[in-house]
Amino acid sequence: MNNAFPSNPFGGSGFGAGAGGPASALFEAMDQLRKSFDPRPGGASRMARGDVRSAVLSLLAEKPMHGYQIINEISERSGGSWKPSAGSVYPTLQLLADEGLIEAEEQNGRKTYSLTEAGRDVAAESADTPAPWESSGHRAGESRDSARFNALPKAGVDLAAAAAQVGRSGSPEQVQATIEVLDEARRRLYSILAQD
Repeated sequence: MNNAFPSNPFGGSGFGAGAGGPASALFEAMDQLRKSFDPRPGGASRMARGDVRSAVLSLLAEKPMHGYQIINEISERSGGSWKPSAGSVYPTLQLLADEGLIEAEEQNGRKTYSLTEAGRDVAAESADTPAPWESSGHRAGESRDSARFNALPKAGVDLAAAAAQVGRSGSPEQVQATIEVLDEARRRLYSILAQD
């Protein structure tokens, strides 16, 4: 088994087996489809700025923390489905400090953030609402978009594999009929997005 992955994954020589042929284009489209569903680095999902703010206030209501602790705590509490970037947490910390809701103290070479009296009041106001990582779809082990990250990519790849099979072994008439079906499917998918 010298070459486990053939250079032409669709095999055969009929349906554009050469570089730049239809099979190559289909393979590239499948790869792009697969990549569009790849999770963000670290398995993170993007949350709104207000969610980062709420999460920071929630955590600091429990105890003082530094930025890296906040990031890891959110990731742990969300079961890894949400890990905010430093680029969202640190500006949020700065904004909260500017608003007088938190203060920073240097400890062991790191800034440790804690709530001010005003910050405790703001955190207490939202104590009855679930923390952002507890909101629908962000509980440990859950994915807000489970269909998006499981069933939909599989359906797309299965469709592309079927089209590739027609491309490998179908007659010119079958290939043309397949193109028409795929064009219609694309139009119908966009019409789904256009619905309210």
